[in-house]
Amino acid sequence: MTPFLTIDAFNAELEDGAWAHGGYPKYFAMADGGALSFSAAVAERERIREAIVETTTDAGWRNANAQWLPVAVEINWEDASLYCDHTGERIESAYAEDDAADSTEA
Repeated sequence: MTPFLTIDAFNAELEDGAWAHGGYPKYFAMADGGALSFSAAVAERERIREAIVETTTDAGWRNANAQWLPVAVEINWEDASLYCDHTGERIESAYAEDDAADSTEA
């Protein structure tokens, strides 16, 4: 098993859409430790696919562009302060939206 998403797995996640299991917001966990919103992943899908292909060559992880290499798809359950490292926009959460609204009103 690869330590990152394959192109097929990445494409399947894009086709599945931004919401998991009936409405939970998905985001991509990246190899550099960052978070990438679903909309940013759609916008940068070619760059992400290139990073996956580059990582599967003989050079492997040495040449990996970790910023664009997705290792997993996650659901933001309760983190009201999770932001996309590419766009700077907040990634919606499943259960902390009231907390997020309270922090912007203060």
